[in-house]
Amino acid sequence: MTQKTYPVQVVGAALVDDLDHPARLLVACRSAPEALAGLWEFPGGKTEPGEDAVAALRRELREELGVEADLGAEIPGPHAQGWPLNERMAMRVFWGSVSKGVPEPLEDHSELRWMNLSDVDGIRNLGWIPADLPIVEALVHRVS
Repeated sequence: MTQKTYPVQVVGAALVDDLDHPARLLVACRSAPEALAGLWEFPGGKTEPGEDAVAALRRELREELGVEADLGAEIPGPHAQGWPLNERMAMRVFWGSVSKGVPEPLEDHSELRWMNLSDVDGIRNLGWIPADLPIVEALVHRVS
């Protein structure tokens, strides 16, 4: 049986303070579009034609947060394209840590927040974009 192909590939970063011994996770509050404003997400965005997922994520982190990041392993989703978000989009999520710069909400976000990974309930109850909730659960499962 052939898996569905999502026409839009999205990439996101689970940015932590240290890839080897993560204690904190950086989360981003959307400022737009209106339907998602005020909800929390993993920073990232859409890949451009011909761009691989890692290059796209590095570009998106520079544009959205003004940082360079070391990227680690992917948080594997249930689909070849990662985590289905809706009928058109799926997101691949990678572990990462900031290697240069200080994260700032430059594009698409009104606030950034470092969350303690030990505060599992706080992370779960943050007010995530609904499509990101399965990813949050997978992330929490891996660090707890």
